[in-house]
Amino acid sequence: MRTLPQPQAEDFGLATVLHALGDPVRLELVRRLAAEGETTCGPEGLDVPRSTLSNHWRILREAGVISVRTSGKTRLVTLRKEEVDARFPHLMDAVLGDHG
Repeated sequence: MRTLPQPQAEDFGLATVLHALGDPVRLELVRRLAAEGETTCGPEGLDVPRSTLSNHWRILREAGVISVRTSGKTRLVTLRKEEVDARFPHLMDAVLGDHG
């Protein structure tokens, strides 16, 4: 499997991160990651087409909000909360509210 591009923390752009977090589906994905930890790219309970879900993950990954690693044939997604907070203090706390 090919390596997916993921920005370094110093390359996170505020407008890009806010755009990534501005969609209700992506915000739900981020909140789930904060609550549950690492997950696969196909979380249960979301009524979203697979192609649309892939696009949401891509936007979050390219913004730097999540990281994706490969384990065998599975892609695992992790929230990069500490890295986002280091670049933009308290942003993730504000976004997550009581969820993280």
